[in-house]
Formats: sequence, structure tokens, C-alpha cells
Amino acid sequence: MDMLQGQKLVKKQRQSILADTALANKDIICYYFSAHWCPPCRMFTPILADFYRDLPDDGVECIFVSSDRSENEMIQYMEESHADWLAIPWGTQLAAALKAKYGVTGIPCLVVVKKNGTVVTKDGRSDVHRFGTGCLQQWRK
Repeated sequence: MDMLQGQKLVKKQRQSILADTALANKDIICYYFSAHWCPPCRMFTPILADFYRDLPDDGVECIFVSSDRSENEMIQYMEESHADWLAIPWGTQLAAALKAKYGVTGIPCLVVVKKNGTVVTKDGRSDVHRFGTGCLQQWRK
């Protein structure tokens, strides 16, 4: 959470919330690097949305890091396909810094980290596909 401390996150209703508040009771953070224009992303996003809705507790938060070409495309994508997770504001240095920190070179990419910043996996997408919410136990080890 070190990079998110003091930062604002947004919801699809265009409301903003401080990351410190939104993530206070979360022990797992899933950074979802994706974009509306990306066909594989558009295939995985509904799967991730179902996964998010089916989580047995609320100790997990997904944060969308957009590679969309505009803020309007990002918001449209969030409104039509995403669950009620959070997002990094479009076009910010924070989004670029997160991509660099986690070595994201292609999308979709789901990076799972513990609240203390420990990377659990950079291939959370495969875990979600294979195990659904069952991957939570593994992520928390």
C-alpha cells in the first residue's frame, strides 16, 4: 500500500475516496491492469467481476489501473463491465508508477499483493481462472 498512501482512488460513479480509507480493512489488493480496447481484457473482466462479487469476505480489494486512451473510455468500461471496485484516476503518474513497479508489459494483468506490499503473484488472472475464490487461501499464506 506504500504507493497508495495519501492517494485518491475513484469509483465508477466518479466519486473519489482516499486509498487509506478504502483499504483500511483489506489484507489483499489486486491491481487489475486492463483497457476497454483490449479484446482479451474484455473477455477476462466479466470473470474478474464475478470473482469479486463471489468473494466470501471483504478483505480483498481490486484496483483498476487503466490503459484506456481517455478518461471517458475508462469510465465507460467501468460502468459497463466492472464490479464495484476502485480505480486509479486516469492518466496519473501513479498508474505509470504501478505499471513500472510490477513490470507490467501486457494486459490484462492481475497483480496480487498483500497489504504490506509483498507480491503474492503477478499472474492472478490464471489463479482466478483455475481456482475462482478458492485462490484466496493460497494468496493469504
